[in-house]
Amino acid sequence: MSTELSPPPAKAPSRLSAPVSMLIGVLALAAALGVGHLVAGFVGFSASPYLAVGNAAIDLTPAWLKNFAIGAFGTQDKTALLAGMAVVMVLLAMVAGLVSRTRSLPGQLLIGVFGLVGVVAVYTRPDVGQLALLAPLVSLATGVLVFRGLHRAALARSTWSPSRRRFLFTGVAVGAGLAGGVGQWRASSADAEYSRAAVGPLVPARTAPPIPADADFAKFGTPTFLTGNQDFYRVDTALIVPQLRAEDWTLRIHGMVDRELTYSYADLRNRPLVERIVTLCCVSNPVGGPYISTSRFIGVDLAELLQEAGVRPGAEQVFSTSADGFTAGTPVSTILEPGRGAMLAIGMNGQPLPVEHGFPARLVVPGLYGYVSATKWVTDLELTTWDARQAYWLQRGWAEEGPIKTESRIDAARNAVPAGKVRCAGIAWAQHTGIAKVEVRLDNGPWQEAALSAQVTPDAWRMWWVEFDAASGGHTATVRATDLSGYTQTEALADVVPDGATGWHTITFSAG
Repeated sequence: MSTELSPPPAKAPSRLSAPVSMLIGVLALAAALGVGHLVAGFVGFSASPYLAVGNAAIDLTPAWLKNFAIGAFGTQDKTALLAGMAVVMVLLAMVAGLVSRTRSLPGQLLIGVFGLVGVVAVYTRPDVGQLALLAPLVSLATGVLVFRGLHRAALARSTWSPSRRRFLFTGVAVGAGLAGGVGQWRASSADAEYSRAAVGPLVPARTAPPIPADADFAKFGTPTFLTGNQDFYRVDTALIVPQLRAEDWTLRIHGMVDRELTYSYADLRNRPLVERIVTLCCVSNPVGGPYISTSRFIGVDLAELLQEAGVRPGAEQVFSTSADGFTAGTPVSTILEPGRGAMLAIGMNGQPLPVEHGFPARLVVPGLYGYVSATKWVTDLELTTWDARQAYWLQRGWAEEGPIKTESRIDAARNAVPAGKVRCAGIAWAQHTGIAKVEVRLDNGPWQEAALSAQVTPDAWRMWWVEFDAASGGHTATVRATDLSGYTQTEALADVVPDGATGWHTITFSAG
């Protein structure tokens, strides 16, 4: 009697637990981003895949969503974007791990797709060279290899003890953090600040008018007349601040000109400098919003530079390009207008421009919103027509020309105040036109004219204050301004798109 031996039961394939598989995906992501950040520190920080994808997201975001982000997060909108990206990427990395609990190939393919997105984002960046592609390519390879290696180690239970696997996983996490940290240090230690410090004090040949003591009513709650550099508002598309050394920077003027010119920073520094007090306002500023500041800008007349190049008939716009690829179109007629005071600025409040505000140089054109006139880190000016080139915001549905609208804001008498005499104070602006009067009303009562601060220049804001008798209880206060052309700002509410918000600023407060 023969006895048949039955084959041993098939061994069930190894399968990772969900927490371990998700951890592998997250660690592979961290390694990829850390190494990409490290390489970008040497080939151009904008080549960091994380930042390049963030910049691409900014460029592709529709205008309505950008306005929502600015309204919801203010100047922290870019921080919110990076945080949101981080959450999404971690979730996708976890998914890559979960679909690879038995085999690493699905996760490797997903990571490869993520990596290719980074490669495309870097490739389309206008402010990095071809060598910058090393960062996303090395990042992609690192992510795939780390995912595969950790997956194999986690499955090899017979040869990899739990303590050995923990050591490997911890080592990958620490290595990713160190790589990213070194890349960040390398970028932050770029010598733009050192170059800026070496410029020294800027002494204008033509100074701005002196500021009288009654130029503001800060004691009543208005801003100070001049905004400190550290407090000056910042709204731009730069996810990271471009790091440019003055000694490397040049400005090219070309296009519809008689002669193409290139200026170095030393060329500008050695010219007679002019100082002008100018209030800048962002087109994204809502009614009563904070995106407005005033500074003593120092630089050279932009009209003089264009005239040295020779503006040809038919040139309609100065198409300016930033080192980070941002573009703006400014009407040539506005820049060349006598008395306009358009500047290529290299300083603010007696100091070289702060790096975050455009060092080495930026444009300042009084009376125009920044989206058409205030290009920071500017490196290129092309004289051209409106049909030939479309700037960044025009491609996104904003208006071709952006004159700043006459507006006003209430800064004081908010929240609870004692009953009786109540003082309201604030600002009004109509850059390059000037403010003639400000009127305030309490609880829809009659308009009462406010006292105005001294007008230093029509290119700057004016402060105002007024006093009311307010009984106990809730109240509203509304303000409107009239400019020197005789125009009184409209009550009609309009969104910031396409050319700036309108409406009367109204606040509520309680007295008692």
